[in-house]
Order: sequence, then structure tokens, then C-alpha cells
Amino acid sequence: MTGGWIVFATGPPTEAELREQARLIGKDRLRVGVKDDTPGIARRDPATGAYTGFDIEIAKLVAAELGFRENQIEFLPIETEDRARMQAMGADNTFVHVDLVIATFSITPRRLDDPAVGFSRPYLNTEQSVVTLADHRTVSSLSQLRGERVCTLGTSTSESEAAKAGAVVTGVNRISECFTGLDEDDYDAVSTDSAIMAGFVAASGGRFRHHDIGLETTEMWAVNAGTNKALQTLVDLALYRSYADPEDRRWEDAYRDNILPLLKTNPGVNVAQSDQPCVPAPEVRTWPWERGLAADGC
Repeated sequence: MTGGWIVFATGPPTEAELREQARLIGKDRLRVGVKDDTPGIARRDPATGAYTGFDIEIAKLVAAELGFRENQIEFLPIETEDRARMQAMGADNTFVHVDLVIATFSITPRRLDDPAVGFSRPYLNTEQSVVTLADHRTVSSLSQLRGERVCTLGTSTSESEAAKAGAVVTGVNRISECFTGLDEDDYDAVSTDSAIMAGFVAASGGRFRHHDIGLETTEMWAVNAGTNKALQTLVDLALYRSYADPEDRRWEDAYRDNILPLLKTNPGVNVAQSDQPCVPAPEVRTWPWERGLAADGC
């Protein structure tokens, strides 16, 4: 008589079962909606077509855990208003449904109530701030922008906060439009997440100035898997492994290579927290012979 495992399949699904439920079996590419105009976060090189930035590295991390090689990831540009509906722009200028959205998408109560949005656990914590031209007076609160022309991302969390403070708000779909307008004196300020704006400040050669406005609210970026609940759980599993495994340095490397260089040119502003947000272990059944990770205590 030989020894062996006796396994009873009870409890939550296994990773293999989740892959099947998420319709990943036999899939040869993963479509990911990303920003394409945000230096340090997600930018497409117009000459080569290559995408770089923190969000791009997070997409590669998640895709690898889902079983996709880098050459199997199809990055597609997605605008702010289309992140919830998961519609990105394809090569032929028609809208394409993507599998995941990794595009500076903050968790909010309103978005959590949207049945079309399926957020993962957060992968980055940042905060809202303000950017002006360098000769603008110091801004320490949004109320100081009352009556001023402020550009922000339409449908974003920043739009409502700036409007509440009495600013004359213009919402756009591409943050690069805000900075073009700021440079051309169409706007007095830009307000959105610090991590989004830091790259523009760094590239401005001192023309732009970044202001900390002292808001307590943390902007938590997450992956949107839409209505695919199994895929959402698999994304959480990927982020959990990155968080809980001390030998997995992919998140830390993404921060070091893309966000850390921005801190020098954005002094006094908490661009983004330097630790990966805590990720609780998702409910995924493991077999006795599979290597597990220690519980994290989130």
C-alpha cells in the first residue's frame, strides 16, 4: 500500500477553477485598457508605440500571474469616461472591450455601487493635489482656487471636490490636455491625483509647481475587472502574492523605476506611498501540496 493525498473538494474555488470561470482557458492575449499620456504612470511612445510607466508594470505583474507572457498583453488607450464601461480604442479607431482596466482608476463609493465595475484590492495609494505655473501663489487648500479656472479629469473624483470649493472647473478626458492648457494660460491650475501630475511637473523644467493641499482622503487605485468576478478574484490573488511574498519585488521595482524618480522634482508632495497597499488573502482553495503564503493580517 502506498501513501497519497485524499482530497475532498469543498469550500471556495481553486485557482484552476477560477481560470476556467474567468474564461481564460485557451485565451491567447489579454487586452488591458491603460492611459497613454501620463509620464511615469502610463505613456505610449509615439515613435515606437511602446508603453511605459507604473501602471504598465502592474499590468505585466497581473498578466504574468494570469498566465500571459508580455508579448500576449495588448495595451489599448482608454479615456477617463470609458474606464467603468471598459471600452478602449482599438487600432482601427473603433471601441474594443478590454479584459482589465489599469488606468489610475480610484475606488469611490459611487463606483463601488456601479454593477458594471468590479474593483480589485488597491495597488497604489496617492492623494489629490494641485499644479500651477511656477509663479502662482502657494496653494494649500482647494478653497484658495475659488473663482479660478481649474482643469481636471472629467468624471474623476477631483472634479467634484474642486467644484465644491468654488473653482470654475473644466473636465477633460486626457490629463495632457489640462497641462497644455495650463502652459497656454487657458487654466490657472490643474487638480487631480498627485501621482498622475508628478510626471508632468518633472518634465516641465521648473515651469510647473506642485502644491500639497492637505486633504486627508486617500485616492486608492485599483484594477477594474468589470462583471467578471472570477477574474477579479484572480487579480486579487496576483496582488496578494506580490504583497505577501518577501521575495517578490515586482511592485517595489515598479515604484523604484517609475515613481521614485519623480520625488526630487515634486518636493513637499506625497506623490504616492512607497509601500504596496495591504492585500488580504482572497478566498481561493489550495491543495495540500501547493505552496502557500503566510497570512498578512489585513
